[in-house]
Amino acid sequence: MTISKNELLINEEIRDKEVRVIGAAGDQLGVMLSKDALRIATEQNLDLVKIAPQATPPVCRIMDYGKYRFEQAKREKEAKKNQKVIEIKEIRLSLNIDTNDFNTKVGHAIKFLNGGNKVKVSVRFRGREMAHPELGRTIMERFAESCAEVGNVEKLPKLEGRSMTMFISAKPAK
Repeated sequence: MTISKNELLINEEIRDKEVRVIGAAGDQLGVMLSKDALRIATEQNLDLVKIAPQATPPVCRIMDYGKYRFEQAKREKEAKKNQKVIEIKEIRLSLNIDTNDFNTKVGHAIKFLNGGNKVKVSVRFRGREMAHPELGRTIMERFAESCAEVGNVEKLPKLEGRSMTMFISAKPAK
């Protein structure tokens, strides 16, 4: 059983004995038997749609259901078009990264953050490097400082197994 149902009950699907009816122009027609409300709707070549089933008595409206569904779909499509999908881009560093390589990775991260994405920075520890997790934390902090003008550290560096990860999100536009 679904809790929230997008489909509204229309015409013969409405099983209530009495309903409060709103006309096509938005005017109140009052409380009447559902078969009388359905007859009025069919006379106007429109549908009887139950819009507030939880009310007592339930509220039904006389409208063109096909047109209503079309406009609803159009609104949803418009809202979806305006949405921005945030991706998570990953940048991998190593403990013995050179300055120019580090600066290149910072440049990539800044480009991702300016694009509105999140950046996952990770350092992978290999072999004996596991004995020095503080070196990885130092590199991560240096990376965060380099990206500070365009991004905020969302999740501080955390050691998980053989890798240390940190998340940086773009600063909100002003």
